[in-house]
Amino acid sequence: MVELRELLQYTNDLLEIDRFADYAPNGLQVEGRSEVATIVSGVTASLELVTAAVEAGADALLVHHGYFWKGESPCITGMKRRRLQCLLEHEISLLAYHLPLDVHALYGNNASLGRLLGIEYMGSFGPSSPPMVMRGEFAQAMTADEVSALLNEKLGRVPLHIAGSDKKIRSVAWCSGGAQGYIEEAALQGVDVYISGEISEQTTHTAREMGLHYFAAGHHATERYGVEVLAIHLSNRFDLKHQFIDINNPA
Repeated sequence: MVELRELLQYTNDLLEIDRFADYAPNGLQVEGRSEVATIVSGVTASLELVTAAVEAGADALLVHHGYFWKGESPCITGMKRRRLQCLLEHEISLLAYHLPLDVHALYGNNASLGRLLGIEYMGSFGPSSPPMVMRGEFAQAMTADEVSALLNEKLGRVPLHIAGSDKKIRSVAWCSGGAQGYIEEAALQGVDVYISGEISEQTTHTAREMGLHYFAAGHHATERYGVEVLAIHLSNRFDLKHQFIDINNPA
């Protein structure tokens, strides 16, 4: 068991949240019980996940996608009211980490995805500070069909492949979630393939015209891993009971 404030301070410092200009607040978004013995982790704080956390006896819910995004209505009505009401009635704290969880070198979504796919990490790049996109290499060159099969095996999702090249694939750039906009920066790195979660209309043309493979492997599917790895670390450090709950999302 650990005091909520100690758990929060440790996690905030670990993920260096003050380094990020983000689209939502990082850290404690909803305050619950002052002590935490059981933590549930998941990707998005949907009502389904909140309800599952209640059933699991959670004192705190740790997620990648929380609440209070920039540009959304501040009014506590409808879907937002139901989610918050469930958390508050059961005194469950909501801790959410967005960009800090994407880029952390050990517990981040990108680092976790790279390890899962067997990519040797060789650095990060991108226009943001800190840089968001990772690059590296597979142990050996693969065909596009072999990379597609690897993604399907590891993520449980058949990826969408844009064949901007007919080359075999060894050098890789990747960034989880909705990071398809970094494809031009990836192409300028000279990699064979860029892997992300989503695809936009222009992504297809960019891949073809800049001569690299692109795989859209799913926003949710590419961001399942960091929050679980982080929660396992926290549970070991503070002797907490932990359960990762995956609410399936085809996006």
